[in-house]
Amino acid sequence: MLVRDAMSTVVLTVGPAHTLRQAARLMAERRVGAAVVLDTDADGLGILTERDILVSVGSGQDPDLETAGTHTTTDVVFAAPSWTLEEAAQAMAHGGFRHLIVLDGNGPVGVVSVRDIIRCWAPARKQPQPAALAS
Repeated sequence: MLVRDAMSTVVLTVGPAHTLRQAARLMAERRVGAAVVLDTDADGLGILTERDILVSVGSGQDPDLETAGTHTTTDVVFAAPSWTLEEAAQAMAHGGFRHLIVLDGNGPVGVVSVRDIIRCWAPARKQPQPAALAS
């Protein structure tokens, strides 16, 4: 199975000036664990994850003052839609992260997460069978 088959095509993009609270609200509304941070001035892409926000808040920083740009990971490993899920999982395991931005020639087209990969690899859930009635 390929990354294109597993990735979420909901790509939440925020700017570096968004506060962490604004980014967290958008991430929660869209039910995603990461946002692509697009810095048009620096001409680059980064990623802000729920863990980045958690670390900031946990260390006592104010989510209304801290910005996405300050907490963005810019040393990002990108995936291609044609990667296998094994390649994506290896990149995640090697880098110690849980999300990959998926790029094609025109920019971000999706995000693939560990959860997406597990969902594809795990067997389908079976519905519990009703207990047999005693006669």
